[in-house]
Amino acid sequence: MNNTNNPIGVFQQEAPEVSKAFDALIEALKSTPGLDAKTKQLLYIGIKAAHGDAAAIYYHVAMAKKMGATRDEIKDAILITLTVCGLTGVAACLPVALRVYDETVQ
Repeated sequence: MNNTNNPIGVFQQEAPEVSKAFDALIEALKSTPGLDAKTKQLLYIGIKAAHGDAAAIYYHVAMAKKMGATRDEIKDAILITLTVCGLTGVAACLPVALRVYDETVQ
């Protein structure tokens, strides 16, 4: 299987033990009781937007919508990064987020 266009696939193929440990960490974080799953996704979207990571936004917006996040919640999670990180993350991620949200079937 050719994973050159799939960074996660490359990670899994080239470092399977580390990838498994990373997956276990993600599962452990999902199970913490302090925040519900939708809120965790919205936080993740904000953090990734702050980094300008549009690829992560692409995947996590669809997950957040399926967990009940509204378009306005997605938008606010990205816009809140503006005062801390500037326009770069918002400009890179907001169009992607809104497009994915609008195209994702709930």
